[in-house]
Amino acid sequence: MNGTPLSGRRIVVCADDFGMDASVDLAILALAARERISAASCMTLGPSFGTYASQLGGTGIEIGLHLDFTAFFDTPAERPSLPALIARSYAGLLDGAWIDARLSRQFDAFERAFGRRPDYVDGHQHVHQLPHIRARLVALLTRRYADGLPWLRSTRAAPLPGMPRPPRLKARVIAALGAPGLARLARGHGLRTNERLLGVYGFEGGEQHYAALMRKWLRHAGDRDVLMCHPSVAPVADDPPGGQRVAEYRVLAGPAFMRWLDEESLRVGPLA
Repeated sequence: MNGTPLSGRRIVVCADDFGMDASVDLAILALAARERISAASCMTLGPSFGTYASQLGGTGIEIGLHLDFTAFFDTPAERPSLPALIARSYAGLLDGAWIDARLSRQFDAFERAFGRRPDYVDGHQHVHQLPHIRARLVALLTRRYADGLPWLRSTRAAPLPGMPRPPRLKARVIAALGAPGLARLARGHGLRTNERLLGVYGFEGGEQHYAALMRKWLRHAGDRDVLMCHPSVAPVADDPPGGQRVAEYRVLAGPAFMRWLDEESLRVGPLA
């Protein structure tokens, strides 16, 4: 995919939340067509997923399952908050049958839409790395896809010298919630992971702020890192990132992004 030097570092630019809203889906499809991203993570229970999945399947990018344990449920009463899910996970209070049913429903929907296994698996709000969820996820993957395992997205943080303190701290907190445990499980079951996760910040600041952060992420990106993003062509209703999704889309779609890749000798492509 894009980025000029064939010998340069290869990073995965991954757009999250496909299926959340048509505005998100259209942004991801547009960025894929312009070769600005190399992966898209699908919320298969989201309201717009079925509408645009076939178009996503024709883009040629890696398509992953963005596991959801906090957003789309049949009734609001079923939906846990992220703090509650984290607390119950670490306390060992999550019901295994509930986890398994939630996982199976999302994998089934992915396979119906694309007719194949996902290329990789990650999680909305990084829930795939939480205790008990990660163990049951890995058990499902090794049972269901023994002939070709998807890779897993690691949240291991990069040092990023010169990055403002808030996004660096947030990245370390996310990693501390499960990156080491997920890495051990992945190694023990022959599952590949990316090296590090870039793209963590507070979903605020507008286009100029995001562009400045992007320059720093790309400057410090290493081979096989994942740079996650959350683009949209319009604000999504009742969505905390709000208009910041639009700011991300404009930066990723703009001409400067291609120049920055070239300046850093980076290629955007699938996980090596």
